[in-house]
Amino acid sequence: MQEKVIEDYEVNSRTMFIVPVKYGSKVYSKIYEVEDVFLCPLSPLEIIKKSCNYFGVDYESRRKGSRNIIGNKRKLPIVIELTNQLIFFPTLSPYSKECIWIASEHVKDYQRIGPQEAIILFYNKQTHRFPVPCSTIEAQMLKTSLLKTELLKRIEHNEKRLNYILSRTKLPQALETTSQYESEFHVKNPK
Repeated sequence: MQEKVIEDYEVNSRTMFIVPVKYGSKVYSKIYEVEDVFLCPLSPLEIIKKSCNYFGVDYESRRKGSRNIIGNKRKLPIVIELTNQLIFFPTLSPYSKECIWIASEHVKDYQRIGPQEAIILFYNKQTHRFPVPCSTIEAQMLKTSLLKTELLKRIEHNEKRLNYILSRTKLPQALETTSQYESEFHVKNPK
C-alpha cells in the first residue's frame, strides 16, 4: 500500500493503529487503516486528542474516565467513541515520542517474536511487527477488554433500570371504550 499524505485526521472504525514517524525534530504519524495508509503531520497523541474532541469529550476526561473504571493504572486505554467501539491503547506512555496507538477491535491475535518485539495479526489478515514486548500487548488488550466490559455492563444496567421505571409507570387508561361512544351515537342519532 502506498501512503497518502494528509493534513488532518480523526480516528474512525477503519483505523487499526497509529505509529510515530520522526521527521527531523518533529513527530508525524503513519496511520494504518484497513485498506489505506496515511502520513499526517500530527503526532499520534495529537490525533488521539483531536479525535476525542471531535466526538465531544477531551482527552484528559477520557483518561480520567478510564482510570475511574479500571483503576489507577499506567498506559490507560482510551475510549474515543463507544458506539463504534473506538477504543485505543498506547504501547508506551502516551507522552513518549515512540508510543504507538492500537485499536483493540482490529486485533485478531498476537505473538512474541523476540524479547522486545511482537507481531499482531489484524482481522483484515494483515500482520505488523511492533517494537514492544508481547507481554505489553497482552496487558494492554486485557486492560482494554476490562474497560469495554465494564462500560457495556454499566450501559446495560442503566437500560434495565430505565425499562423497570418505564414498566412501573403506566399511563392512565380511559374508562370508556370507543364502542360505548359508537353505540350511544347510534341510539341518539338513528339513521
